[in-house]
Amino acid sequence: EEIQRETAYPDGKVEKVLKNGCHLIFFPNGTWKKVGSDGKTVTITFFNGDVKQVMPDQTVIYYYADAKTTHTTYSDGLEVLQFSNGQIEKHYPDGKKEITFPDQTIKNLFTDGQEESIFPDGTIVRIQRDGSKTIEFNNGQRELHTSQFKRREYPDGTVKTVYTNGQQETKYISGRVRVKDKDGNIIMDTKL
Repeated sequence: EEIQRETAYPDGKVEKVLKNGCHLIFFPNGTWKKVGSDGKTVTITFFNGDVKQVMPDQTVIYYYADAKTTHTTYSDGLEVLQFSNGQIEKHYPDGKKEITFPDQTIKNLFTDGQEESIFPDGTIVRIQRDGSKTIEFNNGQRELHTSQFKRREYPDGTVKTVYTNGQQETKYISGRVRVKDKDGNIIMDTKL
């Protein structure tokens, strides 16, 4: 672009005004700033390679050169971080966070302390504030983990529960109940 005017300041800063209305400001440390002809689009390229862009809608895009990470802050408060490994984090104004990992697993962290992970195979894991966990498998099976037991529910209605003392209880859709002790010995079986 053609330079309309150039000004050198005593502190070593140099400002160039281009004919298209853009301003370029060069600082002695190697950092430079470009203000677009609209006066609202600003790009600062820092001496360390970092780049900060401010868009007309006040969206701020900051690229960290060393980490190869981009941090975008939107005017509504949403923040999006994009890492070099493909991980993307969204930080919502209400405190919720959504993380998409390189393998496309999505983890949601809610403000009330609950977590939800959705895996590429369709498995969903939900963790409550009390630490209990629900796992929904893509084959229709469901697991519930609490401090007292682990329970698996099968699509056919069968429910198998393993208690912390090792005892196992299986309830079948037919109404049959089988209980085993921690060593696997049957201690009750109501065959119908």
